[in-house]
Amino acid sequence: PVQILAYLSKVVKVAETDLKPRMGFVYPMPNRNISIFINATREQDSGQYMCSVNVVDDTVRSDENVGIINLTVLVPPAAPTCQLHGNAVLGANVTLSCSSKKGKPSPVYQWQREPPTLQVFFPPAQDRTKGTLKLTNLSLEMSGVYVCRAENQAGSKNCSIVLEV
Repeated sequence: PVQILAYLSKVVKVAETDLKPRMGFVYPMPNRNISIFINATREQDSGQYMCSVNVVDDTVRSDENVGIINLTVLVPPAAPTCQLHGNAVLGANVTLSCSSKKGKPSPVYQWQREPPTLQVFFPPAQDRTKGTLKLTNLSLEMSGVYVCRAENQAGSKNCSIVLEV
C-alpha cells in the first residue's frame, strides 16, 4: 500500500502521486469525519483504499482502526464501430458487428433496424456480449439502416450501418 493522504502532528500531508492535485479531506482538519474526495476520477483510480486511524496513547489494536473500501471508476463506452461481414446479396447470410474499444464494465450491445420498418432483435440472431447480429436468407425487404447501441452503467454510444440487399 502507498500512503496518499495523512494528517499528522496538525499537518495535512499529500503524497506526490497523480492524485495529489485531485484529492483531499472533505472537512478541514482536525475533524472526527476524515472522509476524502477525489476529483476528476480516472479509470486508473480504481482500486482498494484503506483508512487507518491511530491515536497517540490509544490502547486499541491498530488492525481494529482500519477501514477498507473498493473503488471502481466506471467508464462509458467509446463510440462503437459497425461493420458488415459477408456479401449483401439476395438469399445470402451476413453478420453485422459492433464493438467499442473502451468501457468499464464491458458494454453490452443492442441492434435494431430503424423506421420506417422498426425491428428489434433477440438471441440467437443477436449476441449482446459480442455485438453481432446474424441476418440469414437476405431479402430485398431487409434493406435499411441498422443501429447498434453500446451500453453500460456509465452511458451509451451508437453507430449505424446501411444494408443494401
